[in-house]
Amino acid sequence: MAATISSSTFDFLKKLSKNNNREWFNAHKELYIQSQENVISFLEDLIKEMGEFDPELLKIDAKKSLFRIYRDTRFSKDKSPYKTNFGSSLGMGKGSQKGGYYLHLEPKKSFIAGGIYMPEPSVLKEIRKEISLYGDEFLKIINQKDFKKYFPELDQESKLVKVPQGFEKEDTMGDYLKLKNFIVIHYLSDEEVMNPKAAGKMAAIYQVMKPLNDFLNAPFL
Repeated sequence: MAATISSSTFDFLKKLSKNNNREWFNAHKELYIQSQENVISFLEDLIKEMGEFDPELLKIDAKKSLFRIYRDTRFSKDKSPYKTNFGSSLGMGKGSQKGGYYLHLEPKKSFIAGGIYMPEPSVLKEIRKEISLYGDEFLKIINQKDFKKYFPELDQESKLVKVPQGFEKEDTMGDYLKLKNFIVIHYLSDEEVMNPKAAGKMAAIYQVMKPLNDFLNAPFL
């Protein structure tokens, strides 16, 4: 039987957000361990489902894919010691050299994502070249009916004001060349996350984003 994200896991995260301190966390460490194990079991099933269309993912260790719950507070005004979510990198992370997938579990704020987040300058340049050269192919992917249904547009949060140097100002793909990240996000309700069939449903959405990852990875194959 497929693993399901339990309500107790979200209850733990809700309590943690209200008691984000070491004393409370240490007193409720068992709740954290149970929640973490629940998420890992779910990820194992999700990876199996996703392996049907992307066999490379089967190499991923579910436990190692989880980000630490401990926050790095050195350069942050917010000194809360713990994250109030479970995040899993399925080949996607800051500075990653290739397109991948990401899962974020948090009460009322869960989402799945894919693409490349904050790639190194050399990688970003190659992706921009690919988009400039093969714009029609890129547009066909992001305008595909199912893709548009889950991902109306690429994330626009990090973007240049002008077309980057090395590209024509009038390049028809100019708006996309300005992007610093190439990621798509689909938000999930708590009910969708805790649905007994969530792993299969999420995998189906991830499969829709795979052509984007394939395109982003093409320059490096």
